Amino acid sequence: MGRKNKQTKEQIAVRISVRTIIGNMALTVFKLFAGFASGSTAMIADGVHSASDVLSTVVVIIGVKLAAKASDKDHPYGHERMEPIAAMILAGMLCATGLGIGYSGILKIIQKGSAEIAVPGTLALAAAIVSILVKEAMFWYVRAPAKKIGSGALMADAWHHRSDALSSIGSFAGILGARLGFPVLDPLASVIICLFIVKASYDIFKDAVSKMTDRACDDETVKAIGETVLRHGAVLGIDMLKTRLFGDKIYVDVEISVNGAATLNEAHAVAQTVHDAVERGIPNIKHCMIHVNPSAYTIDYSSDKNLEKIYEDGRR
Repeated sequence: MGRKNKQTKEQIAVRISVRTIIGNMALTVFKLFAGFASGSTAMIADGVHSASDVLSTVVVIIGVKLAAKASDKDHPYGHERMEPIAAMILAGMLCATGLGIGYSGILKIIQKGSAEIAVPGTLALAAAIVSILVKEAMFWYVRAPAKKIGSGALMADAWHHRSDALSSIGSFAGILGARLGFPVLDPLASVIICLFIVKASYDIFKDAVSKMTDRACDDETVKAIGETVLRHGAVLGIDMLKTRLFGDKIYVDVEISVNGAATLNEAHAVAQTVHDAVERGIPNIKHCMIHVNPSAYTIDYSSDKNLEKIYEDGRR
């Protein structure tokens, strides 16, 4: 079951990524043609920016494919962490793109008036509008499946498309401003866009790091796991409940108390039933380990008050 879900996630991510690569290649050619034909340096730079998206999407495909690899001798817990690594690389590329746009804008503001800026043609303006619409559409097209399959790398790529849309807005403002006699609007817009892009890259990087450091699940997930365990009539209490994120997958360790007079087979049957219920009922759980304690040595955690202690223990 787990392998099938993993393959489905990989296929979705690769299909989306290949389609965006084709779209970015077409958009790059159009932008560069419009930039050179109309004499717009802003549109030429925007075209080069779109070309870099092809590389970033290739990084996504590689990361997703590596994460989908089955466990092996050297990686018995799987390769899920390869995806947050890909997201971190993309966050770095996104941040570098934003800083580059901001630096270029500041440089133009400082050097304003030192050189005559050529007024670009209307083709560059049309290209900027097309780029804004296409890149924003790509953002929503990639974002929806990224959220559905929980792919950090694919979500990072979605925000990369949004950064391109913002970049094209800056290009549009600059081109329009230059044609209206206000060339300073171009570099000023670039600086503002830089801040949005850097903020997005920080959020992506922060999320990827949290998936690399065995962070516990959110309170709602821990609570759902605890309630699922206690739903079994033979479980008298929970001694310990811990969770940790491994990439986008969840590992769960639970100690339950059962009747101390139960036979080994009976205790095992309870543990197996609880194990299956947790893995079946909670999304993205890769493995659940159940340890059984005799009730004579446990505290009854079945009350709502003690449930809070269970959830708190699970976050440590």
